[in-house]
Amino acid sequence: QVRLVESGGCLVQTGGSLRLSCTASGSIFSIDDMGWYLQAPGKERELVARITRGGITNYADSVKGRFTISRDNAKNTVDLQMNSLQPEDTAVYYCYALIRVRVLAWSDYWGQGTQVTVSS
Repeated sequence: QVRLVESGGCLVQTGGSLRLSCTASGSIFSIDDMGWYLQAPGKERELVARITRGGITNYADSVKGRFTISRDNAKNTVDLQMNSLQPEDTAVYYCYALIRVRVLAWSDYWGQGTQVTVSS
Protein backbone atom coordinates (compact mmCIF):
# COMPACT_ATOMS: atom_id res chain seq x y z
CA GLN A 1 0.00 0.00 0.00
CA VAL A 2 0.99 3.63 -0.45
CA ARG A 3 2.53 5.25 2.59
CA LEU A 4 3.61 8.83 3.35
CA VAL A 5 6.10 9.34 6.15
CA GLU A 6 6.98 12.78 7.56
CA SER A 7 9.99 13.85 9.58
CA GLY A 8 11.56 17.04 10.94
CA GLY A 9 9.03 18.35 13.44
CA CYS A 10 10.29 19.49 16.84
CA LEU A 11 10.31 22.30 19.40
CA VAL A 12 11.79 25.56 18.10
CA GLN A 13 12.01 29.13 19.39
CA THR A 14 10.19 32.05 17.84
CA GLY A 15 12.12 33.28 14.80
CA GLY A 16 13.79 29.94 14.22
CA SER A 17 13.66 27.60 11.24
CA LEU A 18 12.72 24.00 10.52
CA ARG A 19 12.68 21.78 7.45
CA LEU A 20 9.98 19.13 7.19
CA SER A 21 10.39 16.20 4.82
CA CYS A 22 7.98 13.61 3.47
CA THR A 23 8.63 10.48 1.46
CA ALA A 24 6.00 8.52 -0.47
CA SER A 25 6.51 4.81 -1.00
CA GLY A 26 4.59 1.75 -2.10
CA SER A 27 2.70 0.81 -5.24
CA ILE A 28 2.82 4.20 -6.95
CA PHE A 29 2.20 4.70 -10.64
CA SER A 30 2.61 8.48 -10.50
CA ILE A 31 2.14 11.43 -8.15
CA ASP A 32 0.30 14.61 -9.09
CA ASP A 33 0.05 17.30 -6.41
CA MET A 34 1.87 17.12 -3.11
CA GLY A 35 1.54 19.42 -0.15
CA TRP A 36 1.54 20.23 3.53
CA TYR A 37 -1.45 20.87 5.76
CA LEU A 38 -1.65 21.76 9.43
CA GLN A 39 -4.10 21.02 12.19
CA ALA A 40 -4.05 23.01 15.41
CA PRO A 41 -5.74 21.72 18.58
CA GLY A 42 -9.51 22.01 18.33
CA LYS A 43 -9.44 23.16 14.70
CA GLU A 44 -9.87 21.57 11.28
CA ARG A 45 -7.01 20.71 8.96
CA GLU A 46 -6.05 23.56 6.63
CA LEU A 47 -3.71 24.23 3.72
CA VAL A 48 -0.13 25.36 4.27
CA ALA A 49 1.31 24.83 0.79
CA ARG A 50 0.84 22.68 -2.31
CA ILE A 51 3.03 22.00 -5.32
CA THR A 52 2.19 20.40 -8.66
CA ARG A 53 4.35 17.83 -10.37
CA GLY A 54 5.56 20.63 -12.63
CA GLY A 55 6.55 22.85 -9.71
CA ILE A 56 3.64 25.31 -9.53
CA THR A 57 3.10 26.34 -5.91
CA ASN A 58 0.24 27.64 -3.81
CA TYR A 59 0.63 28.98 -0.26
CA ALA A 60 -1.65 30.02 2.52
CA ASP A 61 -1.51 33.79 3.00
CA SER A 62 -0.21 33.37 6.53
CA VAL A 63 3.01 31.65 5.37
CA LYS A 64 3.83 33.53 2.16
CA GLY A 65 7.35 34.87 2.31
CA ARG A 66 8.28 32.60 5.21
CA PHE A 67 7.74 29.01 4.00
CA THR A 68 8.95 27.35 0.81
CA ILE A 69 7.68 24.04 -0.56
CA SER A 70 9.76 21.90 -2.90
CA ARG A 71 9.74 18.37 -4.31
CA ASP A 72 11.94 15.76 -5.93
CA ASN A 73 9.91 13.73 -8.41
CA ALA A 74 12.63 11.10 -8.80
CA LYS A 75 12.65 10.39 -5.06
CA ASN A 76 8.92 10.93 -4.40
CA THR A 77 9.67 13.48 -1.70
CA VAL A 78 8.26 16.86 -0.73
CA ASP A 79 9.86 19.29 1.72
CA LEU A 80 8.70 22.38 3.57
CA GLN A 81 11.31 24.94 4.59
CA MET A 82 9.87 26.96 7.47
CA ASN A 83 11.56 30.25 8.40
CA SER A 84 10.70 33.03 10.85
CA LEU A 85 8.51 30.67 12.84
CA GLN A 86 5.86 32.14 15.11
CA PRO A 87 3.87 30.64 18.00
CA GLU A 88 0.75 30.58 15.81
CA ASP A 89 2.55 28.11 13.51
CA THR A 90 2.32 25.50 16.28
CA ALA A 91 0.36 22.52 14.96
CA VAL A 92 0.60 19.00 13.65
CA TYR A 93 1.77 19.14 10.03
CA TYR A 94 0.53 16.51 7.60
CA CYS A 95 2.04 15.50 4.28
CA TYR A 96 -0.40 15.14 1.38
CA ALA A 97 -0.15 13.53 -2.03
CA LEU A 98 -2.56 12.90 -4.91
CA ILE A 99 -1.39 9.55 -6.21
CA ARG A 100 -2.32 7.31 -9.13
CA VAL A 101 -1.96 3.69 -8.08
CA ARG A 102 -3.37 2.22 -11.32
CA VAL A 103 -5.11 3.33 -14.52
CA LEU A 104 -8.01 5.72 -13.78
CA ALA A 105 -7.41 5.43 -10.04
CA TRP A 106 -6.36 8.67 -8.30
CA SER A 107 -6.64 9.00 -4.52
CA ASP A 108 -5.68 11.36 -1.71
CA TYR A 109 -3.06 10.08 0.73
CA TRP A 110 -1.96 11.53 4.06
CA GLY A 111 1.00 11.06 6.33
CA GLN A 112 0.74 10.37 10.04
CA GLY A 113 1.63 13.95 10.99
CA THR A 114 4.62 15.56 12.67
CA GLN A 115 4.40 17.99 15.60
CA VAL A 116 5.83 21.49 15.26
CA THR A 117 5.87 23.56 18.44
CA VAL A 118 7.08 27.18 18.43
CA SER A 119 7.80 28.64 21.86
CA SER A 120 7.17 32.31 22.57
